[in-house]
Amino acid sequence: MNTPFYNRRSFLIAAGLGGLALATAPRGLIGAAWAQEGLSPTETMRGGSNNYRPNAPLVDSLGKGFEMSGTVRRAGDGAPLEGVRIQIWAATTRGGEREPSNHGSVLTRADGSYRLEMEQIVPNFGQPHAHLAYDDGAYRTVFLRPVMPSASDTSLTADFVLAPA
Repeated sequence: MNTPFYNRRSFLIAAGLGGLALATAPRGLIGAAWAQEGLSPTETMRGGSNNYRPNAPLVDSLGKGFEMSGTVRRAGDGAPLEGVRIQIWAATTRGGEREPSNHGSVLTRADGSYRLEMEQIVPNFGQPHAHLAYDDGAYRTVFLRPVMPSASDTSLTADFVLAPA
C-alpha cells in the first residue's frame, strides 16, 4: 500500500508552519513596504478651506502671543521643501477668520520649517482652531484645520507632507 506524502498529520504540520510564516512574514513585508513607500502625503481636512484667500500676502507677523509652526516635507523621501508658501489664518483676539489682519502667508526655510507669530487664537464655533493651507500648484492642495486642546494654548504645530500634483 502506498502512503500519500500528505496525510492529516502532514497537513496540520504544514498548516502550522504556514500560519507561523504568515504571522512573522507580514512584519517584514510591511517594513519593506514602508521603506519603499516612505512618508505618506498629508490628507486635506474637511472644513479646512473655510475663508481661504488665494495669494494671501507674505507677512513677518500677525501679532504677538501665539506661535504657529511646523515643517513641510515631500511625500516619499521626506525631503524638506524650501520656499513653499503656507497660508495661515484663524479667529484671534483681533476678530474672526474673515478679518484681513488674521490672514498671512510665510515661506518655508531650507530645513522645511515655517513659523508665524500671531495674536492669541480664540474659539470659533466653540473650538479654538487654526487654518493652514498649501495651494501653489507644484504639489496637491492641502487644507488643514487643527483644533487646539485648550483655548489657553499659546502654540500650535502643523506639519505638511506634500505629494506631487
